[in-house]
Amino acid sequence: MIITVDGPAAAGKGELTQRLAAHFGYARLDTGKLYRAVGLKVLGAGGDPEDEAAAVEAARALTGDDLEAPGLRSEDAALSASKVAAIPAVRDVLLEFQRGFAAAPPGGAEGAVFDGRDTGTVVIPDAPAKLFLTASPEVRATRRVKQLQEQGTEAIYGRVLQELKERDARDTSRKVAPLKPAEDALVIDTSHLDADAVYAAALEFISAKAPD
Repeated sequence: MIITVDGPAAAGKGELTQRLAAHFGYARLDTGKLYRAVGLKVLGAGGDPEDEAAAVEAARALTGDDLEAPGLRSEDAALSASKVAAIPAVRDVLLEFQRGFAAAPPGGAEGAVFDGRDTGTVVIPDAPAKLFLTASPEVRATRRVKQLQEQGTEAIYGRVLQELKERDARDTSRKVAPLKPAEDALVIDTSHLDADAVYAAALEFISAKAPD
């Protein structure tokens, strides 16, 4: 059983996928971490995340340790992730990793939950249960500021909002794997829903999709 949860930043994907993975006992993959790790590797080497050669080299050199590197939740990591994700060759390198995870979930799990942006449209288009979370940019910016402040990072709402809008524009307009709901995905606008309501709607949808 594969469950994909796609959507823009701060729409609520992280908490939902964690709860779903725990509920079903499935493995979970935050695909954004892959792109964040690649972006950080490029920055750490003094490179430009929009430089295709540097980004592809970083993607090919990615290790499990890179996915636990400090700074993955930083704004620099988020912005660089969006830039490297727009490079088709980088996506090709990471696509193989993601599909391997779906084919053989770690720990012998009987299923996997994916948190991403194109997992239901490109990575695993035949996944039985696909969800797409969204929310207004203003709501997502407020959530992101709170998250950053809780991490001890100074955050200015206006700047965060602008960066989210710029990232949304890059993610939705890129030629390869643009951010959009799969045709058979359940779209949930979380702008005015709490986490429990989103979780309940997701569970109901997934239960109807689960094999007998």
